[in-house]
Amino acid sequence: MWQLLEEVSRSHFPNPPATPAQLAEFETRMGWQLDADLRAFYLHCDGATLFVPRDADPNYRILSLAEIPQVTTRFRRRDGSPMTASWYPVVDCEDSDYVLVDVAKPAPFPLLDAWHEAYPRRVRQIAASFSEFLERALRSNDHLYWLGE
Repeated sequence: MWQLLEEVSRSHFPNPPATPAQLAEFETRMGWQLDADLRAFYLHCDGATLFVPRDADPNYRILSLAEIPQVTTRFRRRDGSPMTASWYPVVDCEDSDYVLVDVAKPAPFPLLDAWHEAYPRRVRQIAASFSEFLERALRSNDHLYWLGE
């Protein structure tokens, strides 16, 4: 995970790190504990944009801790259908597409594709952990790797 985080800092657009107090407040507010991968990420940078600056419509914008509750509320209301209570958006892929973390599973938490055209009828796992997701995203050349070419 540390090599991935160094790459994010070196070649992408990370936010400043979250503090341990911010992590504790987030976990209390949300009612779930970050797994080791997410904890390491947020202590390194509280969100990040991969490949292009945030204002350039990025394919991969990893949400800050403060954004997760806000986006979760919007996401759960967007089509009127109930979202599984253990799914939380962690990556904004633009155009109302998100990558969700499933906190009901044992750590490390799997990540799911929540493509707006198919959600909630079809949600599929795209990584077994945040570190797997981040590694594959960083190697994707700014393409959503789970969609293929």
